[in-house]
Amino acid sequence: MHTEEEFKEGQVLLFDKPLNWTSFQLVNKARWLIRKTYNIKKIKVGHAGTLDPLATGLLIICTGKFTKRIEEFMGQEKEYTGTFVLGSTTPSYDLETSVDATFSTSHITEDLIHKTTEKFTGSIQQKPPVFSALKKEGKRLYEFARAGEEVEIPTREVHISSFKITRIALPEVDFEVRCSKGTYIRSLANDFGKALDSGAHLSALRRTQIGDYKVDDAITLEEFESALSSHIKHN
Repeated sequence: MHTEEEFKEGQVLLFDKPLNWTSFQLVNKARWLIRKTYNIKKIKVGHAGTLDPLATGLLIICTGKFTKRIEEFMGQEKEYTGTFVLGSTTPSYDLETSVDATFSTSHITEDLIHKTTEKFTGSIQQKPPVFSALKKEGKRLYEFARAGEEVEIPTREVHISSFKITRIALPEVDFEVRCSKGTYIRSLANDFGKALDSGAHLSALRRTQIGDYKVDDAITLEEFESALSSHIKHN
């Protein structure tokens, strides 16, 4: 484990974010553990790219002077795996909200599913979910959504370099996606359902890679805490 000086100079920490944690909570916990371990009052700690609470996987956390590199990491291509549920939609496009509409899936074949992925590769226009942390008029979009207020969300261009279906067990479809910064996989789920003349929502999501950094090389919060403890014992 790193020394106090190394943390202050700057480190890139790869975490495997647990389910139901916000990215902010994980950053706060990591910062608290570093401060407590080395008895320091202040240290910069930040993350490079938010993961929703219902998503797991790679979260890059930077410390000290490396927090200046956060934008650099956020701009790199990301890889996700997960599951869409076909035939039903939710207002948040994932499991944060309950199913609000159901659709037929009887016309959906494996061939149609694979062919439909082609519509979503390359540069596409995407509308972010209304249940997201993006800001409009100084308020986060999910604040409008939870208040039941209508809000106009402009589409934006994102790039999907690869979109593969890895398992079909209707109504579930597993996928692997490589995409640019700013891509919402929840929106991809919703749009994919529409393109199938049905509906879909996201039921599981895991970020497996950011640039050259892989979740296979990440540590859990428990492992980080344990490594800090053993470092103190041996020094």
